[in-house]
Amino acid sequence: MGVFYEVYNELGYGFLESVYDECLAIALAEAGLAHRRQVSIPVVFRGIPAAFFKADFILQDEIVLELKSAQSIEKVHVSQLLNYLRASDLELGFILNFGPKPQFRRLAFSNTRKRNLRASALICGQTRPSAPDVQG
Repeated sequence: MGVFYEVYNELGYGFLESVYDECLAIALAEAGLAHRRQVSIPVVFRGIPAAFFKADFILQDEIVLELKSAQSIEKVHVSQLLNYLRASDLELGFILNFGPKPQFRRLAFSNTRKRNLRASALICGQTRPSAPDVQG
């Protein structure tokens, strides 16, 4: 969070998200924090990657960072990050909003079910996890 505030305090409000993206990448590197930018996250449907999300950053291979330059953090931003977490193995994410006031929102999403499916797929020798049977 310190790096986020450093970038915000230096640049202030009013730039495009892409500017904050570039500056945050520089600041994360200077802070010695491992990160990847514009990471493709597949949405797997019936064992097949059907679509891809692009996460702004994956920090330390553990945290999704989604950047915004908006008036405030909206429900649609929260939904976007939750979908990234649901589609990935990651469980923690932050929305970093470079708005009129700096804002962040921390979201957690447990992926225990996906990890269990992948583990059982590996034990059974499957190359792709299969979805559980749903009875309705």
